Amino acid sequence: MSHSTSAATSRLTVAQALVRFLSAQYTARDGERHRLIAGTWGIFGHGNVAGIGQALIEYGDVMPYHQGRNEQAMVHAAVGHARQLDRLSAQAVTTSIGPGATNLVTGAALATINRLPVLLLPGDYFATRPADPLLQQLEHPGQFDVSVNDTLRPVSRYFDRITRPEQLIPSALQAMRVLADPAETGAVTLALPQDVQAEAYDWPEEFFAERVWTVRRPAPDPAELTEAVRAVRAARRPLLVVGGGVHHSRAEDALRALVDATGIPVAATQAGKGSLRHDHPADLGGIGHTGTAVADDLARGADLVIGVGTRYTDFTTASGTLFQHPEVRFLNLNITAFDAHKLAARTVVADARAALEALGEGLAGFRVDPAYEAEYRAGKERWERVVESAFGAADEDAVPTQTQVLGALDAVVGDEDVVINAAGSLPGDLHKLWRSRSRRQYHLEYGYSCMGYEIPAAIGVQQAAPDTLVWALVGDGTYLMMPTEIVTAVQERLPVKLVLIQNHGYASIGGLSESVGGERFGTAYRYRAADGTFSGAPLPVDLAANAASLGMDVLRAKTVRELREALVTARATDAPMCVYVETDTSGSGPAAPGVEAWWDVPVAETATREAAVRAREDYDRQVAGRRHHL
Repeated sequence: MSHSTSAATSRLTVAQALVRFLSAQYTARDGERHRLIAGTWGIFGHGNVAGIGQALIEYGDVMPYHQGRNEQAMVHAAVGHARQLDRLSAQAVTTSIGPGATNLVTGAALATINRLPVLLLPGDYFATRPADPLLQQLEHPGQFDVSVNDTLRPVSRYFDRITRPEQLIPSALQAMRVLADPAETGAVTLALPQDVQAEAYDWPEEFFAERVWTVRRPAPDPAELTEAVRAVRAARRPLLVVGGGVHHSRAEDALRALVDATGIPVAATQAGKGSLRHDHPADLGGIGHTGTAVADDLARGADLVIGVGTRYTDFTTASGTLFQHPEVRFLNLNITAFDAHKLAARTVVADARAALEALGEGLAGFRVDPAYEAEYRAGKERWERVVESAFGAADEDAVPTQTQVLGALDAVVGDEDVVINAAGSLPGDLHKLWRSRSRRQYHLEYGYSCMGYEIPAAIGVQQAAPDTLVWALVGDGTYLMMPTEIVTAVQERLPVKLVLIQNHGYASIGGLSESVGGERFGTAYRYRAADGTFSGAPLPVDLAANAASLGMDVLRAKTVRELREALVTARATDAPMCVYVETDTSGSGPAAPGVEAWWDVPVAETATREAAVRAREDYDRQVAGRRHHL
């Protein structure tokens, strides 16, 4: 990426120079090229309206602009875009100072936790301080260089504040390096004081030259690979645990080739689900607290756990209680050494596809014992019957349960459709039951499990894949957090499909509250009763009417039959559409099976209420099974 130096310059403002620079950045991997910054989301106020806002007008022919309604939602849309394109392309997000900037924090945390690139361009206070304080300024009496944008430091992989025009050149280049680096990527923040944005400077023309950032595929170290092959060959009950790194690396074909040759079964984290098609004989579905019975049973008896592109959250490990074989060891294939070394594992620090291909070559001739293969295939068949039972509909005129909603959707979606979810009770049901048919169909944001993610993320995915049908599954709790981007979908004419499920409360946290002695306190959407509890009638909230008021066509479904017909209608339209359904929460209809593995949520050590006392007794039994893998 070296460039010759010349005396040619262009006199532009800092904001104009930044936008022009961003429009000339590209990524390349395996001969495929993408715009690194494909567009910019923005909500304008003082702090960016006269700087970045003016620059986006100036260079509107090379930098697409998208209008958002909520700053956090704009980041979610950018994250959805980046994930759909395997982190090879990102979007920028610009905001004003003050609340516009702090609204970025949740989205930035989500991006960094999930290792997904997004460029944040919040406005900042005057670098020259002509007026002090100014509107929305945080006054710190002992640190005058602190602004609200410093809240973005801990959730950004790279952060800089541009207080002089010439600082932009090295900082912008470093920002692009981090965004394009698969081992370092996440949220990148360039805080831009509003006076500096509007300041003119003579920029060297080389700054605006087209740059291509190579997205590397580092190969395994030969010594690490040798040890990895030896470990797999010595294992009697190996298990592959695949995470989001398989998708980001486009390593699905390499994974399938390895599994076909060796017979090693595969269990998936939320981010890794879909790495194998659901009907592959070695695909066991989800693992961990929300995993399938067959996956979790095999995990308990695995003597070698091979993690590929996963960071082993507590949901995956059942808070350290899942992998119970007395001699269990771990082998981790990961592009980051930080993740590869977890659980005291043998490591192969490399790109997931390169590592899987090399491991497959080293394992030529190896295959698991036929009895082991027969065992997990029989378990998979048993679990398929569980799925059919949860999806089934004995009465077409009945009010559907939540799992019947998933079953109806399963019958309608195409193989390449994308299904998006993030929070509530749906992630658990989906992880257990959803039958993924393609590599990007299953889009669960569970690194941060952020309520409000689904609708804006669907917009970002639709922008990244305009010919793909995109479904956002949203419960009433998450819908009430962030429905505003419906307006953006309508404005941009993006045909996203919203499946809005009304169950009158926080179903997931309600169940968790009950299990840990919280007695479902504060989790239902109901009137306050005379005794002060929220046990009265459900609130008369009409979320379908709300979605319609924001410009979306809405189909209301009351029965299983009406739901299926509405989903078919929605899929056939080229406009944004919402299918609204109120689910049966009586507990009498088909439902997802209970959890297969524990999750550590500490319970009150002392209490007078019987529910909490019983919950603590169960907690003490469960926590006794925790292991530290050393």
